[in-house]
Amino acid sequence: MICYLSGCSDSPHPLDLALHYRLSQMTGGLSPASLLLALVDWNLHLSFSPGKQIELIRLLENQINEWPALLSQMGGGQVQISDEKERIKDGRFKGDSWKTWPYSAISHHFFQTQTFWDAATTGIRGVSKHHENVVNFAARQWLDMLAPPNFFATNPEVQKLTTEQRGANLWRGFQNWNHDLQQSIKQQLNQSSATEDLTHKPGKDVAITEGQVVFRNHLIELIQYAPVTETVHREPILIVPSWIMKYYILDLSPHNSMVKFLVSQGFTVFIISWRNPDSEDRNLGMDDYVESGLYTAMKEVSHLCNGNPVHTAGYCLGGTLLSIGMAGLSSDHDSDKMPVASMTLLAAQTDFTEPGELGLFIDESQLAMLDALMWKQGYLDGKQMAGSFQLLNSKDLIWSRNMRRYLLGNEEKSSDLMSWNSDVTRMPYRMHSEYLRHLFLHNDLAQGRYQLNGRTVSLKAIKAPMFVVGTEKDHVSPWRSVFKIHSLSDATVSFILASGGHNAGIVAAPENPKCSFYSAKQMPPGAPVPSPDEWLANAVHTNGSWWLHWSNWLRQNGTEQVPARQLGQEIVPAPGTYIFQ
Repeated sequence: MICYLSGCSDSPHPLDLALHYRLSQMTGGLSPASLLLALVDWNLHLSFSPGKQIELIRLLENQINEWPALLSQMGGGQVQISDEKERIKDGRFKGDSWKTWPYSAISHHFFQTQTFWDAATTGIRGVSKHHENVVNFAARQWLDMLAPPNFFATNPEVQKLTTEQRGANLWRGFQNWNHDLQQSIKQQLNQSSATEDLTHKPGKDVAITEGQVVFRNHLIELIQYAPVTETVHREPILIVPSWIMKYYILDLSPHNSMVKFLVSQGFTVFIISWRNPDSEDRNLGMDDYVESGLYTAMKEVSHLCNGNPVHTAGYCLGGTLLSIGMAGLSSDHDSDKMPVASMTLLAAQTDFTEPGELGLFIDESQLAMLDALMWKQGYLDGKQMAGSFQLLNSKDLIWSRNMRRYLLGNEEKSSDLMSWNSDVTRMPYRMHSEYLRHLFLHNDLAQGRYQLNGRTVSLKAIKAPMFVVGTEKDHVSPWRSVFKIHSLSDATVSFILASGGHNAGIVAAPENPKCSFYSAKQMPPGAPVPSPDEWLANAVHTNGSWWLHWSNWLRQNGTEQVPARQLGQEIVPAPGTYIFQ
C-alpha cells in the first residue's frame, strides 16, 4: 500500500488514487470536491440570510432603475455613463467605441453583473473565508470568460478593425490560433525540447553573464561568475532561486541582469541552478533541498572564498528555503561552521496566513487531488502549475490575450521575461507535498513547528541582519505577508516595497525608468513592529531601482576589499547543463 506523503495517517486505496488521478487530469489538478464544498457552504448560508437577500434585491432594483436613462440615449452617439471609473480601471473597455450605443449598454450591463455577483458572493455571515474566496473567484472566472470584449459580436474595436482591414485581422488571428494549436500538440507529445520554442535562448540571449559551474551534485549546479573589477568585497553573495522557476530570471538580458549588476558592483557572485527532477526523484523532500542544495552550496562558497562570511539571498520559494536553512543553522548553533554576513529575502514568505490568491487552491481536498496526480507522475509538471498561475489573472493572461491574438490578429512581442516565464520546471512529489501542507496549509514555519531533519527550527534564532523586499502588485507573495518577517525574527530588518509584481518588481534594473520603491529606517531587534499600512504611511518614496539601495546595504554589512578572486575549478561554462533540462 502507498501512503500519502503529505501527512494522512490512512493508506489510500489504489482505486481511489487512480480515480483522483483521472479527475485531476480532466480538471488541470483542481479538486471539483473543493469547489462543490465551497458552493454548498455559500448557498446554504445565503439561503439562511434574508437580510443579505434583501440587500441583493435592492441592489438589483437600483441597477434596473438605471436603464431608462441609458435607453433614452439610444442613437445619440456617445452617451453619459455612470461607470467611467470602472472603464478606466478595466483596460478592456478603455476605447471610445465602448461609449457609443449599443456597446455602452452592453458594457454597462457587464459592470452591473460584476458588481452584483461580487456582492452576492461576499459578506455572508457563517461562510468560511476560504470558501467565500473560492466562490468569489469562481464567479470572476465565469464573468471574465463571458466578458463582451471576448466576442466579435460585442466588441466594437474588433468590428471596426475588421472593416478597416477587410478581415485581414481575422485571418492573422486564425494563423495565430493554428500556430498555438500546433505548439500545444507538440508539447503534449513531448516532441520539443525544454528550450526549443523559447524566443530568448539560455546561453545565447539570456543567462550569458560570464562564469562557470564550480560544483555539481544530483540536485544543484553551483555557478560562480567572473569578476570585472580589480578588487571585490570580502564577503561573496550566494543567490538561492526558487526551484519552481529557472534561475536565470536573475540573469536575463545584460541590461536587466541582477547577477551582472552585482558583479559590476564588485561582488563575487554565486547562484544555484536547480536540477529539473523527473519521476525517479519523487522522494526528494524539503530536507534534501536544504541539505544537498542550500547547505552544500554554502559550504562550497565558503571553501572557495577562504571561509569568509557569505551574503545569502533567496528569491520566492528560495527565500523560504533560505529562512528554513538559516533557522536550522541558528537553532543548532552551527552558524559558525557556515558563517553568514547577511540574509536577503526577495518576495519570499515566511508566514502563510495570508498567502494571496494561491491560497484558493490549497485545502485538504485540493492537496489530496494533487497527491494523487503526483503519485502517478512522481512530480508536479510545471505546465500544470502554470495553469493555476494563469487562472489567478485570467482576465489578462488568458481572455484579453486571446482577444488580442485571435480577434485583433496581433503578434505577441515576447520579452526576455515572458520567454523565461514559459520555461517551466517540475517539482518532486514529496517536496511539493511537504511544502504545500507544512507551509501553506498549516503554517508550521511561522508557528514554530517546522522540523528540519527531525528537529524543530525557529525563525527567532536567526540573528543575521535582513534585507527584505516585497512588491506592490504581488499576487504570489503579497507584500503585507512578506512584511510579517518583522514579527517572526529578532534580527535587524530593513524592508523595501518595490513597484511592480512578483517578477517585474524584482527584475528592476537601474536602467528601467518606471522603477520606484518605498523605504524606511530599519527596525532594530525588539522594536515595536508597525502594521504594514502604518509602515507604508511613514515610508519614503524613491524613484529608481532598489538594486542600488540593496548594494549599499550589502556594503554596510560587509568589511574590506580583497583582490578579485579567480574562478573555481571549471566543470562546464555557465549557464551549466541543468538549465536545459
